[in-house]
Amino acid sequence: MKRYLILEDGTVFEGTAFGSQNESTGEVIFTTGMTGYQEFISDPSNCAQILTLTYPLIGNYGINPEDFEAMAITLAGVVVREWTEQPSNFRSNRTFGELMEQRNVPGISGIDTRMLTKLLRTHGSLRGKLTAAGEQPDVENVVAELNAWSLPHDEVSRVSTQRPYPSPGRGCRVVMMDFGMKHGLLRELNKRDCDVTIVPYTTSAEEILAMQPDGVMLSNGPGDPTDIPEAIETVRKLIPEVPMFGVCLGHQLISLASGATSFKLKFGHRGANHPVKDLTTGRTELTSQNHGYAIDLKSLENTDLELTHIALNDQTVEGVRHKHYPVYCVQFHPEGSAGPEDSVHLFDQFISLMTKAGKQHA
Repeated sequence: MKRYLILEDGTVFEGTAFGSQNESTGEVIFTTGMTGYQEFISDPSNCAQILTLTYPLIGNYGINPEDFEAMAITLAGVVVREWTEQPSNFRSNRTFGELMEQRNVPGISGIDTRMLTKLLRTHGSLRGKLTAAGEQPDVENVVAELNAWSLPHDEVSRVSTQRPYPSPGRGCRVVMMDFGMKHGLLRELNKRDCDVTIVPYTTSAEEILAMQPDGVMLSNGPGDPTDIPEAIETVRKLIPEVPMFGVCLGHQLISLASGATSFKLKFGHRGANHPVKDLTTGRTELTSQNHGYAIDLKSLENTDLELTHIALNDQTVEGVRHKHYPVYCVQFHPEGSAGPEDSVHLFDQFISLMTKAGKQHA
């Protein structure tokens, strides 16, 4: 059946429906990774967004139980040029389309995703609507609805865990604040035998410190960091108390808690090949990224933060560390799912900071 993607500027794409038959509205974004579609669509950072996969062939290695970044898929929709109904991979247990149908996520295929991506790069991310399968829409009314529709501000509450749970280990005790955690972060801590407790984003600093952690990790997550001021205040209280490592949204929260400011990027950084320069080593690393907001470089001047990483494509802030406390963070994903693992050493740095702090307090 036919389905239409209608954008707030009046652009209409006609394609074929797959996945859920229902309509959906969200911010239309794009990601440039050539592989890793399962990780992209299951990343909680994409909550409430319509994700365009720019690689023209999706689903060719199917879906498997091991590669989910989260079991709940919170996307508003998926846009592809073509998806494969007969994947070839020994790990596959279902098709891309079957997963979309099972998780009630609407998709559209057969459109010119290159044209859509160029449009988003020129005008920035746009609000859009995927119509119900088989529906002939009133484009004028849909455009009016889109221009009156506001982006949601509750994405983190939708994807954060509702109650604490453990991921046991015998090493450093880590509290993970879950703002929409990719399980790749937990995997890297588990590899290092950390004893991790994952807690809701609303957990207070006092509750976290009562767990006597060796360190606190702030996960990735969706949306505007200023939408969760309570978390910013929690991070502000934790900075002088315990070693801390933040990734993506976690990076933005540490920066805001230290007095910096954030802004919305034109079309975000999403993909698996973004070059980032580590200013502490002079080394350039390829990184996996998925974010729509960034920290204002000039705003760091009045804080106790120093710049450690910078994006080579647009010179935006990619990492900072605190001048006085064992606290650091990066905008990209060092766990590299899907993507390169150039920056996975940042987890070893976190272990070293926690171990050093533990010896000082012994």
